[in-house]
Amino acid sequence: MRIAYISLHWPRTHNSGVGKKIHSQVAAWNAMGHEARLFMHTSHQELHSELIEADYFFYAISGRIGTEINRIRAMTRMLAAIRDFRPDLIYLRYSIYVYPAHRLMDFAPVVEEINTNDLTQHEGLGYLYSLYNRLTRGIFLRRVRGLVTVSRELAISPAFASYGKPTRVIANGVDLKSFPQLPPPANKIPRLVFIGTPGYLWNGVDKMVALAMLVPDVHIDIVGYSELPECEPLPENITLHGYLSMGEYQKILASADVAISSLALHRKQMEEASPLKSRECLAFGLPLIVAYIDTDLDHLPHDFLLKIPNKEDNIRTHYQEIRDFAYRMHGFRVDRSQIMEIDQARKEADRLLYFSELLALE
Repeated sequence: MRIAYISLHWPRTHNSGVGKKIHSQVAAWNAMGHEARLFMHTSHQELHSELIEADYFFYAISGRIGTEINRIRAMTRMLAAIRDFRPDLIYLRYSIYVYPAHRLMDFAPVVEEINTNDLTQHEGLGYLYSLYNRLTRGIFLRRVRGLVTVSRELAISPAFASYGKPTRVIANGVDLKSFPQLPPPANKIPRLVFIGTPGYLWNGVDKMVALAMLVPDVHIDIVGYSELPECEPLPENITLHGYLSMGEYQKILASADVAISSLALHRKQMEEASPLKSRECLAFGLPLIVAYIDTDLDHLPHDFLLKIPNKEDNIRTHYQEIRDFAYRMHGFRVDRSQIMEIDQARKEADRLLYFSELLALE
């Protein structure tokens, strides 16, 4: 099977969770005997050396109208390259529509990957972009052959189920063999760590500050944030590390006892998730605190997973339980055999089987 993987708008880097996921997907498909190629439509925001391997179609940022014209030109160039590749199937990671991307459907059946509820998440982009997304999202969704959602919640959501497309749930995964299991640290008090990107309210970083105030006998390391002006003054048991490369944040993880995943998915009306950074932490061996249903792990009795309610007051009502968990996991590491559900190789075999099933419907 010849597969064209399409990523629109964003630079996919070696250091980002999404970049690592896409790279491992394409690598797995090729390793399983298929011919897969990534086509990346992106702005010039990152050094070329930072981007994962792909056929690149760059556009310049030049004001709202100028940028949109540049996006369209880059998309036109990408379409010509995909047509020449002659794929049997096109795998499209959901993104806001750009003209004339609908022509992808002329080349091969398209399967679209759904990673979030765009109707709620894109509200954070402002009224105009949110309205544009609402008006154009059906251009893809009405024409695709099938959908892959990263959660059951998304699969049954009216935002996607209303289009009546065949749908397979495949949660986010990581290539476990790429992550060494870190030895347990010997901290005097438990250290908790969070890795995230600023600007997303559902990370719940403000709640982590509240946790640090309520539980002074733990230390919290926050990677990805260099400042939290809305939370100043920060308690002494919080350290902000700013943006770090994977090699740099691996050192922070090595000194941590427990990882914290997103604490406020309720702020974008979601209850279920499989965040990539949380899976990285598990792959490194860290126990995990979650405030949502994990698509792969929620139904399993894992001692290394603490689930708290997905509510605004979840820290105030469960800080003592979090403290107890941190001390219980102090110097503990997760056994690799307990997290095989998140391994990328298994997920890609399932995804390829789904592709074959959809092609057989022709």
